[in-house]
Amino acid sequence: MVFSRRRARLTSKAGQAAKSGFHALDSRLPVAEPGRQLLRKAFPDHWSFLLGEIALYSLVVLVLTGIYLAFFFNPSMSHVLYDGSYGRLRGVRMSEAYASTLRITFDVRGGLLIRQIHHWGAVVFVAAIGAHMLRIFFTGAFRRPRELNWMLGVTLFMLALVEGFCGYSLPDDLLSGTGLRIAQGILLSIPVIGTYASFFAFGGEYPGSEIIPRLYVTHILLVPGILLALVVLHLILIVQLKHTQWSGPRKTNRNAVGQPAFPQFTTKTTGFFLMIFGVLTLLAGLAQINPVHDYGPYRSDQVSTGSQPDWYVGFLEGALRLIPPFETMVWGHTLMWNVLVPAVILPGLLFLGLYLYPFFERWVTGDSGEHHLCDRPRNRPTRTGLGTAGVTFYAVLLMAGGNDVLAYLLDVSLNALTWSLRVSLVVLPVAAFMATKRLCLALQAHDRERLTKGEESGKVRQLIEGGMAEEHIPLSPEEQHTILVREMPPPLQLTALPEGKRPSRRQRLRVALSAWYYEDRVDMPASAEQRRAIAARIAAPGEVAAPGPEERSATEHRGPG
Repeated sequence: MVFSRRRARLTSKAGQAAKSGFHALDSRLPVAEPGRQLLRKAFPDHWSFLLGEIALYSLVVLVLTGIYLAFFFNPSMSHVLYDGSYGRLRGVRMSEAYASTLRITFDVRGGLLIRQIHHWGAVVFVAAIGAHMLRIFFTGAFRRPRELNWMLGVTLFMLALVEGFCGYSLPDDLLSGTGLRIAQGILLSIPVIGTYASFFAFGGEYPGSEIIPRLYVTHILLVPGILLALVVLHLILIVQLKHTQWSGPRKTNRNAVGQPAFPQFTTKTTGFFLMIFGVLTLLAGLAQINPVHDYGPYRSDQVSTGSQPDWYVGFLEGALRLIPPFETMVWGHTLMWNVLVPAVILPGLLFLGLYLYPFFERWVTGDSGEHHLCDRPRNRPTRTGLGTAGVTFYAVLLMAGGNDVLAYLLDVSLNALTWSLRVSLVVLPVAAFMATKRLCLALQAHDRERLTKGEESGKVRQLIEGGMAEEHIPLSPEEQHTILVREMPPPLQLTALPEGKRPSRRQRLRVALSAWYYEDRVDMPASAEQRRAIAARIAAPGEVAAPGPEERSATEHRGPG
């Protein structure tokens, strides 16, 4: 009894302390209402939304392992004679940056494991951002009101490439030094300012004495600071705008249905973070990556055989290898087009296209409304075809970045392989676009057949006339809902103009592009009334606004859109 009363008094005091502490905090910071809304935020549970979480948690792993490595790395280009425990390089002249990398690898407890976790985390981080952006592109999640978030994502992807290249170059080994040499050539190809930019970056003539310290500051301070700030802004916009979602029961353009942030999503995402950390640790322990001790220290008079950059900058290497050599003399100055075009102009155009695409598609459709439901890629065949063509273009450049290795492994002529890849760079994206568009239309036609005939049952029955017919099962209301609820804007039409006036070229171009985008489609055999009836059969009145607690889900409502 004594212990029970004491435990009750302690519990009461703890509750009072927690309540007074909360009121004190809420009187100084906006805690109560924003906190309640954040705890009830709805997170969709579809697997495709995990791609962004993989990128986020890989970044957390990178920050944690990067802090550990920063304690032992010395970003100096001063030369020393190596006297560490790695016997093959003992007595070799090298920079302090490379010597400290060897010390982390062989002398620091857990150094090799942490370094490989860091490198694998960088690879997964960039891959996850790329896959996340593809998901957003193919489902149309970049449309109004999320254009700014799309542009933030493109910026994060670009910064991730820069961050990865900076970290890859820090060890000052022979492979990363070869990459720096290529980067210096790219800087020199920029007209007018190229030589000044190279002198500033390298601290004089190549290789200079400042590039590693400057890359170190960029890698651990400048780019990570910008990355973390943009990630926070990205997450704030997600909370403000709510998640997109796939169409389905109780899911409309005016709500967001999913699991509440606490406790369901918090528990699952914590476990997911630990899984990602565990997988990266497993990769680091079992799969060797970037063995800088095998390459040796960088020397400007040597190049490592079969030099390959990390995959995320391999497309730049491939573009440099595929473009034919050509240059122009202008007023006594040489313009190196064979470096400027693939390494500066092409990436600039690619990222510019990514930044502007949401506004381009809105201009083509003439649609300024808000969109919160994800498109099925088959319902937007032109956009899906463009995305597939872009992925194919990237894949060809990535293969070209290792054309020497491929030629050696396949025992084919390097020259013949290079010309094959040049032709493929032009032909394959077009072929991929056409094939993807036809496949999307075929899938739409298959959906129409399923709506009209039903799902194949695998059973055959005999008709009265003696013939045989296959039995079909009608689709469930949920499946009909998935097929019928889609946004298919009609192609724009030229408006009537006063007599004597003709539409401008801009108007004709817009109408032509709109027809190219949305003219090819397969109409579904259901009217608007039938679609509303299907939706009513799935979600009874009131179900959208108030899911029961046993469903373990949350619903957030958007403003009229």
